[in-house]
Amino acid sequence: MKKQEIADLACAELEKLYPGAQCTLDYGEPYQLMMATRLAAQCTDARVNVVTKTLFKKYPTLQAFADADLAELEQDVKPCGFYHTKAKSLKEMAGQLINNFGGEVPSTMEELLTLSGVGRKTANLILGDVFGKPAVVTDTHCIRISGRLGLTSNKEPAKVEKDLVKLLPPETSSDFCHRTVQFGRDICRARSPKCGECPLNYFCRYYAQNK
Repeated sequence: MKKQEIADLACAELEKLYPGAQCTLDYGEPYQLMMATRLAAQCTDARVNVVTKTLFKKYPTLQAFADADLAELEQDVKPCGFYHTKAKSLKEMAGQLINNFGGEVPSTMEELLTLSGVGRKTANLILGDVFGKPAVVTDTHCIRISGRLGLTSNKEPAKVEKDLVKLLPPETSSDFCHRTVQFGRDICRARSPKCGECPLNYFCRYYAQNK
């Protein structure tokens, strides 16, 4: 089976499983999604949501983050891990948004990548969820599942993104990535995937090689 056929089937099956695909991070303002995504690096979304519930009340505006005492902000985000670099990113990001973009989150990949702590994964999430643009968010679930299905042989996020852009319909690429997150948690786990009950197993290369 060709990669395009696999991609089409995967999109269809995942849409059946998770029709209401959405980001699992809680936020109100676009900049809050960007900050939450930064905190989610090597941390669970569930833990980030607990932290940001308090964090976004304590710092209700971009200016509040920009003016924050760094040492205090570090303690506020400490449960998310890597709190020195994450707090520094949040404070710098707020200042950059105020000074360079009039307090608004920019809508292009190039501009987003100028912000502290923002890589392609975060930028794609913002482009897809905030601006409704075609986007491929290659988190660990997306990379693992795409590899098992046979859509890519790469492990590096940027290379996986490049491979998937060629295969996924632009209008649903962002939803596909959200669906792989839930699918990766429920069925296609990193350890002990539930291949026997997986609705994608009839075209999955990993299952064909391991059954």
